[in-house]
Amino acid sequence: MITTLPTLQSLSAALSQNAVSSADLTEAALQRALQPSGEGRRVFTELYATAARAAAQASDLLRASGQARSPIDGVPISVKDLFDVAGSATLAGSVALRDAAPASVSALAVQRLAAAGAVIIGRTNMTEFAYSGLGINPHYGTPRNPWDRDVGRIPGGSSSGAAVSVSDAMAAAAIGSDTGGSVRIPAALCGLTGFKPTARRVSLQGVLPLSTQLDSIGPIANSVACCATLDAIMAGEPLLPLRPYSLRGLRLALPTTLVLDGMAQQVAAAFANARRRLQAAGALIAEIEIPELAALGAINAKGGFTGAEAYAWHRALIAERAAAYDPRVISRILRGKEISAADLIDLFAARKQWIAAVESRIAGYDALLLPTVPIVAPLIAELEASDEAYFAANGLILRNPSVINFLDGCALSLPCHAAGTAPVGLMLAGAGGSDRKILEIGLAVEAALAAD
Repeated sequence: MITTLPTLQSLSAALSQNAVSSADLTEAALQRALQPSGEGRRVFTELYATAARAAAQASDLLRASGQARSPIDGVPISVKDLFDVAGSATLAGSVALRDAAPASVSALAVQRLAAAGAVIIGRTNMTEFAYSGLGINPHYGTPRNPWDRDVGRIPGGSSSGAAVSVSDAMAAAAIGSDTGGSVRIPAALCGLTGFKPTARRVSLQGVLPLSTQLDSIGPIANSVACCATLDAIMAGEPLLPLRPYSLRGLRLALPTTLVLDGMAQQVAAAFANARRRLQAAGALIAEIEIPELAALGAINAKGGFTGAEAYAWHRALIAERAAAYDPRVISRILRGKEISAADLIDLFAARKQWIAAVESRIAGYDALLLPTVPIVAPLIAELEASDEAYFAANGLILRNPSVINFLDGCALSLPCHAAGTAPVGLMLAGAGGSDRKILEIGLAVEAALAAD
């Protein structure tokens, strides 16, 4: 029996060779989630033990009759607590929705995963209403980062439980959302791979929103190929094989504006080493200025799309249950109350011009290259104790990944740290619609970083 959950491809091969059963994989994942000394009680807001065991049995029966549905058939997958799952209430990491009725229909992305044979193991904890990049949740607890666990570091957010469900082998992969980095941040801080697709690729039907302008649905997993498989399934596309790009002659743009500021020593060292490896493999890395990046703070100074759209969705609930919210979340939502229709119209126009300007600057390159997050995971206790520390860390951690959401682009975060050291993420990103290219470049970069 397999005792860890590696890549989807290796699990699929083991299942097809009868080296393991879906029932075995599912039971192992459930036992890890239920272990009293483990992170499961903070990772999951709801476990689907009975349904998962039944789905695993069905998968094993279908496979025995030669009817395996996809590479994820029979594999345990977790979903973030803002996806509707038929029969469960969608709480989004909050207690303000404690009386919400169960969903009658699953989110379209969840439907597609289930149709492909995924065993939905449970719904994962998150920053309340997805409104922070740290992963701290005062209602359900904060899952601890797998690195330096005894000390207790943040997992990153808002898809906090999603990442730890994968790092602790409670799921082979996880589905999260990414509005300003909420897939890539926890992937980077927990040493995993995360993919934020172009927003329009994966339907938001049945997903509780933060910002419909910026929300994206993406996977956290153990490899680029895992992410590509899950992305294609959720997008409703054929599973076409990826072909790794040749690194020789690959043109990568490294922005010198904003994204390298304030890097921790561990991040700077890991990023420099990754850069050397890619250059040794033949990649051409050009440092370029993108002054538009420095303008983002002013463009979003009043709260941006997240402030406006979050307030529009939450205003009735806040009127009834403001006291039930995490104070650090509601304070950000309430900023949207002051955003006028004229402000929002100006923001749409500014974004359109900003995207055109940035796309023009990066048009001659195959991808952007930058650190996913400029610091390593801070201590949970320090951020819980201080609003100043909380919001400073939140702004710094969201800074780099949120650039790609505003660009309406796609991005992949890959682990690039040395074994045994603090996890660090390397981000490859591109303009909207370049998803397959970024994933294929990611395959080549992943191999180069893994080479001895």
